This record gives sequence, structure tokens and C-alpha cells, in this order.
Amino acid sequence: MTLAEEIISRKVGKKVYPGDTIEVSVDLAMTHDGTTPLTAKAFKQISDKVWDNEKIVIVFDHNIPANTSKAANMQKITREFIKEQKIKHYYLDGEGICHQVLPENGHVKPNMIIAGGDSHTCTYGAFGAFATGFGATDMGYIYATGKTWMKVPETIRVNVNGTNPKITGKDIILRICKEVGRRGATYMALEYGGEAIRNLDMDDRMVLSNMAIEMGGKAGLIEADEITYEYLRTVGVSEKEILDLKKNQIKINEKEETYYKFIDLDITDMEEQIACPHRPDNVKGVSEVEGTPIDQVFIGSCTNGRLSDLRIAAKYLKGKKVHRDTRLIVIPASKNIFKKALEEGLIDIFVDAGALICTPGCGPCLGAHQGVLADGEVCLATTNRNFKGRMGNKNAEIYLSSPAIAAKSAVKGYITNEE
Repeated sequence: MTLAEEIISRKVGKKVYPGDTIEVSVDLAMTHDGTTPLTAKAFKQISDKVWDNEKIVIVFDHNIPANTSKAANMQKITREFIKEQKIKHYYLDGEGICHQVLPENGHVKPNMIIAGGDSHTCTYGAFGAFATGFGATDMGYIYATGKTWMKVPETIRVNVNGTNPKITGKDIILRICKEVGRRGATYMALEYGGEAIRNLDMDDRMVLSNMAIEMGGKAGLIEADEITYEYLRTVGVSEKEILDLKKNQIKINEKEETYYKFIDLDITDMEEQIACPHRPDNVKGVSEVEGTPIDQVFIGSCTNGRLSDLRIAAKYLKGKKVHRDTRLIVIPASKNIFKKALEEGLIDIFVDAGALICTPGCGPCLGAHQGVLADGEVCLATTNRNFKGRMGNKNAEIYLSSPAIAAKSAVKGYITNEE
């Protein structure tokens, strides 16, 4: 079986096949400030009490601090729901983006079934979990019962091999998006493997799983290994639990006939990748868009706002200035990352270079606040989406890149991979 099929089979207690419709118990459920109010409304039509107040996590990240009275009222409703239901795990007021906060607080582990009220919930598949996003009505049912139904997805296997020091997880996933297409994995699981994937740290693995949804994917999974377990140790998961996880580790035989599709990618001679407007799969090598003027650069988001990303950006910004015709916004993905970046002097480097530093959260990515674009402006972002209007203006253009390309380009004032 594929990784997705094996996880689901273990959970329901029988072998499942692609296309089966099954009911499955959920190990962890999450909503944020944008989705909790509607989830709570749906939930209250079903039950007065959540199924398990220790298996629900609520995070404020989309509009934090609140930028409108509507956002403030939604957060008020969410706070009341947390108190009413005695939710044990909640992260409010600048703690960070849900897809960073949950892993770094030890909530995400291999073999779990995770449901989230956000499309990028598939990020957690980097830990060998089956994680996917649901709408508010589904999340309300999950909060009430701890269960959901789903159709077992087909799986596309992507094997990535070769070594290339300049290529990051973001470059790899953009190239995969180009290969698969924005609808090429609709309601399918993407399973990533191969030498290049095994060599990635958890930060880069989360980038790959995060962007499975940009191809229409239901989930994006990577088999758990020692890199996974070492990360879990750093976030406080006990050695006893890690040993139990290892005993139950799923091993994949990678037989081609098991999968809907089998894709091989070699990164040895690949150049850095850029997604051009207005689709994440409209991907070109950086040399093809070299010299494109940019008005704004954004380094952050649930895709590339982690400490390793900030370290890479700081490497290219140290002792330099952001181009006078370009503004740079840097937002750490969590308060924990922000504090570590302060300790390492990364924030000083960004500020000295002329960057704006904002509260940990989603920021400009969804176009709500903290960096909305003007008509005709061009932004280079480390985010996951560049749809028309994504950053708040349908008359602007968004390119996607790695933090390295973003930092180099911020200094030059145009897209480039030159220091």
C-alpha cells in the first residue's frame, strides 16, 4: 500500500483501497481565527460539548492583530468558544502560524489522522501523518464527534534524486508543481521520496507537504525517519513515545504499480525555480525571469517563514541595503522563531538592511493586511500562492521563490540569483 493507504487502514482496522468511502477517527483537529467561528456555529447545531478538548488546537494567525472590527469580533467569538469548551491547547495573540505552531509544540506525529480548518493543513504530512483540510461544516462535525468521512485517495509518487547545494525545498516543490500541474493531483495524495528528500531537514520537508494543495492534492506525505524523530525530540516528545512510533513505523516498498502515477525528478543540474503570475505551476528557471523589477519582497508564511529560511535570507542581506525602489517585509512564522532570530542577531540584520518586521502570523500572504499591494505592483514572495488578488489586489502580480532568491532580489530591486 501507499503511505496514505497504510495510515488510513491502520486507523479503520481494515485494508482500504483508493476510491473507498470510509468513516475514520481523527487524532487531532485544528481551526484558526478565520475558521473557528463558522466551525463553532456548525458544531452547536450538533452538540453542546466537543468530543475531546485535548485533541483540538486553536490558533490566531490570519488577522493578528485584528485589522478590522469584523476580524476582532471573530476573534472574540473564538475566545468565548475556547473558554466555553475548555479547549486545552490554544495559541493566540502573536504565537504564530498554525502550520508552524502545531509541529513546534509537539502536536504532530507520524501515523496520525489530522483534520484542519485550513487548506494548508497538508503541511503536517511531512511527519508521516495523513493531514488534510476541511470546510467549517465538516470541522463542526469533527469537533462534535471526533470522526469524519473521506474517500481514500489515489497516490502520486514523486521520487526526487541527485544533489545540488543551491537547490532548496522550495525550488523542488515549485518544479514538482510544474510537472504535476495545478489540477494534476486533484483529490490525490502526493508521496515524496528519494535521495534528495531524505537529505532534507524538517523545515524543507514541510515546504513540500505544504504545497501539495497547490496541485489539488488532498495530502502530501513523507515517510518518517531519523530526521523526523530528531525533530520530535527537540520539541519535547518523550523518548518512550518516539520508541513506540519507531516500532509502528510504516515502510514503503515504492513499487510503481502501487501508485496512480510515478514521477522521477533529478535536481543535479536544476537551477533555482520561480513561479510566475498567476499560478503556482507557471514555473520557470530563475534565468528566464532575471531582471524583472519588483516593488515588494515578502519573506515569511507557513511555507518559508521558519528559522532556517530567516538564516538563509540574513546570509544574503548582512551588510547590505534593500534597494531604494523595493520594500522588504519579513515575518517569522512563530514567536518561538522570532525569539531565536533575535538571539542570533538575524532581526538586527533585517532591520539594518531596511526591512519591515511584523507580528508572527500569515501577514501579506492572504491579502488581509501587513503588505497589501497597489495596482500594477510586483511582489516576489516566499509564500505558496500567487493567484490574481491573493495579496489583496487583483491588479498586482506575484512571483514565488525561495528565501535565498527573495533576499538577493530585495537588494538588487529585480529578480535575480546573483549576490
